[in-house]
Order: sequence, then structure tokens, then C-alpha cells
Amino acid sequence: MKVYISADMEGVTGVTNWEEVDHNKPAYPQFQKQMSLEVAAACEGAIRAGAKEIFVKDAHYSGRNILPSYLPKRVKIIRGWSGHRYAMLQEIDSSFDAIMLIGYHAKAGSGGNPLAHTMSSSKIERIYLNDRAASELLLHGTIASKFQVPIIFVSGDSIICKEIENISPDTITHSTMQGVGDSTISIHPDLSINIIKKKSEASFKGDLNKCVWAHPKKFKLIINYMKQADAYKAAQYPNARLVDSKSVSYENQNYENIMRFILFCV
Repeated sequence: MKVYISADMEGVTGVTNWEEVDHNKPAYPQFQKQMSLEVAAACEGAIRAGAKEIFVKDAHYSGRNILPSYLPKRVKIIRGWSGHRYAMLQEIDSSFDAIMLIGYHAKAGSGGNPLAHTMSSSKIERIYLNDRAASELLLHGTIASKFQVPIIFVSGDSIICKEIENISPDTITHSTMQGVGDSTISIHPDLSINIIKKKSEASFKGDLNKCVWAHPKKFKLIINYMKQADAYKAAQYPNARLVDSKSVSYENQNYENIMRFILFCV
């Protein structure tokens, strides 16, 4: 069995402030370790369930956050950013049997996490995919749907857990925290690690095909930028158009092209 794990940091247990996910800040190492341990727990759960090959994508900021020595020896870790349009799911294809997402977070414009954003906290106000406000989970989950790979387990804040439960009710979730304004209410970090290990193993039981998303036949992307200059620049992309001074629309029947637009315009 071949498993893919994509890991972000804003949904890791206890994370509350941007300084805690910035490698230039003193608070970062504490949460870098927690991220590494939560990913390791998911790997161990997958191995217990029978995984023979595991790919881990470090998908936060620099892409160089997870401490590789914390991971089981059979794991291959993807560090840094290649520039591929699949971004947080780099190297995904139909050869994988399952996907797990660790440390994922609420979408831009939502409550539930003081660090809520989609793709860029400094540039993007909101992103809509087929008229639905998009999280990073929705954008990358749609890549998974293209290859018909099930997303079987998600850990992160309570809002992202509710989102995946609405999209895929059979996906197992673990809520690490609940955001309240500019604060969070988190469970104990060691307890969270133990739960991730147990739930990630349990997520392989049953019919994994129930966690495969339907893949839409066409796509409409709208990006609301924070600055009109960024919107104007993005509108120069072939077949993109300005919706208003800060918003750009792009439509395509191939999701590969949607992710390529995001790669160049976010």
C-alpha cells in the first residue's frame, strides 16, 4: 500500500500566532517539533495499517519544517518547493492508495483559526472554486479527485474538520484546536499525537473508495486580491479577466490549468 501525507503547520496542535510558524522567530522550534511529531504519528498509523511506501510533503512556508529524523525510516520526504502546479500534493498520481492531511487549517475569510488563509496570507483575501469559498484542502483535494485517490484522514482546526466532513462524510478527522477571535483552545499536544496515531490507522479500515471525491467537469476560479495592482497583473494571464478592481476570474475544463493559474498568479 502506497500512502501520501501532506503536512501544513497552521493547524498543528497549539499554534495560535504567526510567529509560531515563522522559522525566523524564537517560538518556531517548539511548533516545528510538534508538526514533526504529528506527521510521524500519522506515518506510524499508516504503517500499522499496512503501508509499505509513504511519501510526506512538507507543505508549509519554506517547505523545510519537518525534522526528517523524527520520521520512520521507510518514509520519503519532499522538502522545498519544486514549482510544480500540484504544490502541496507534489508527486501525487494514481499510484497512491490513500492521502492523509496533517495540520491543515480554515480557509481565508473564515473564523475558527487566527491564522486562517488560502495559499497566501499577505496577498489573497479569498479564493472561490466553482462559486465555493476555497480552502487549501478544497484546492488540493480536487487534485486528488482528478486521480481518484481517497482522502481518508484530516487533522487540523475544527473548521477544516467540519469542511471535509461536509465534502466526504467517511473521511476520519481529528480536531487539534478551536479558534476564538485571535485565540485558540487546544488539546494537550501529547494527547493529539496519540489520537493522530490511532485515528490514522483506523482510517484505513473499511471501503476507502467512499472517500474519493467526484471530479467536476469544468471549473471557475475567482481570486479576490488585497491589492488592485495584483489583480490587474493576474488579469494579463491568458483567458483571465477582471471582475472588479481587486478580483480576477479564470475558467477552464481542465483542473491542471486552474492549478497552473494559481501557481503563476498567487
